[in-house]
Amino acid sequence: MTLRLYNTLARAKQDFTPADPERVTMYVCGPTVYNYAHIGNGRPAIVFDLLFRLLRRRYGEDAVVYARNITDIDDKIMDQATAEGVGIDVISARYTEIYHQDMASLGVLPPTIEPRATEHLGEMRAMIAELIEKGHAYEAEGHVLFHVPSMADYGQLSRHSPDELEAGARVEVAPYKKSPTDFVLWKPSTDDQPGWESPWGRGRPGWHLECSCMIEKHLGETIDIHGGGQDLIFPHHENEIAQSQCAHGTLFVRHWVHNGYVTVDREKMSKSLGNVATIHELARQFPGEALRLTLLTAHYRQPLDFSTELVKEQKRRLDRWYRLTEGVEPGEVPGSVVTALEDDLNTPKALAELEALSSPAALRAGLELMGLRSMSAEQWFQGQGADDDLSADKIEGLIAERITARNSRDFAAADKIRDDLKARGIVLEDGPGGTTWRRAG
Repeated sequence: MTLRLYNTLARAKQDFTPADPERVTMYVCGPTVYNYAHIGNGRPAIVFDLLFRLLRRRYGEDAVVYARNITDIDDKIMDQATAEGVGIDVISARYTEIYHQDMASLGVLPPTIEPRATEHLGEMRAMIAELIEKGHAYEAEGHVLFHVPSMADYGQLSRHSPDELEAGARVEVAPYKKSPTDFVLWKPSTDDQPGWESPWGRGRPGWHLECSCMIEKHLGETIDIHGGGQDLIFPHHENEIAQSQCAHGTLFVRHWVHNGYVTVDREKMSKSLGNVATIHELARQFPGEALRLTLLTAHYRQPLDFSTELVKEQKRRLDRWYRLTEGVEPGEVPGSVVTALEDDLNTPKALAELEALSSPAALRAGLELMGLRSMSAEQWFQGQGADDDLSADKIEGLIAERITARNSRDFAAADKIRDDLKARGIVLEDGPGGTTWRRAG
């Protein structure tokens, strides 16, 4: 079957054919590392991880080049560094490490390339100079701005009219702008702010510029797929198109893919409502695979309402699947599952196809394609919902004490150990081969 993806630019599902099947290129906007990633940030990471897995299956593991960046120059990072009295490198290093841990817990594969904005200042200065030379950018009061009216078809991705763009830009009108819609490529830094030298003075790049330059360096002037959350369509991705296409005079992206929003208990996540659910905290309550499966239950382009009840439901589903596939080697990936995924990543359909399978070997293969069933059944049942004070070693020690008590015919002590463990979510199962344990669902 042909892989079909919804192209935001075309507003339609289209057959996906890479420019070069031996080098399929995909870029996804990664985190701005100043705080913990929330569950909404986890959705694009999982969606495009699934697409990455599907592309590698189709074209070969070495043929897919997937770049997901780290934004480590940003005013939010600067604000957090100021609040803590440390450098921006301290903040970005801390939250980059946490982000990597969170993604690993969700079963997200590392991208092929993980470029960082701070490593691409030379490319950024070069692109700004190119845009100025071609009449698409200008210097004003220490700033360099992209002149939006210089691009005839600006707004093609978001389909905003010039009037809408100007109305939306009036909030940020600055006296040095030629047009209210113009956006910053370079801005000045004060003496106490991080900054880099440039022909336009000491300063730092605009956020949109960073992605354009990292894409150009690592993937080329034209790429096959650019992904990200729906919230990035405007202005971020619109401005990436403007910068890259005006600098190079070539098509920037052949296929734009965007995922929908995540709400929490039917409300938009916000600090004021106190409902920002971070992956870091959720991973202490639930297995990462249960969070991953939860975010795959809705089609990626549709909104997804996240709740702890939904996670618990998906965790029970995984319990069942782990039991069904225990001790089974994966077989061939079921064609029905692949067909569903190749139809614009239809994960609800793929999950329904998994439920309909009668072969445990096929079920395991399908789960693994979707980044699920990544551990042994024993690890799954012993590792989830862990009591921080009750490690596996401590449980094994208590089981040994119980065996000793039973051998001494002190059944009251043995029963107390079993009951205490049960109260803490640990189920003991006695069998011919001895005592085994699992964490209760």
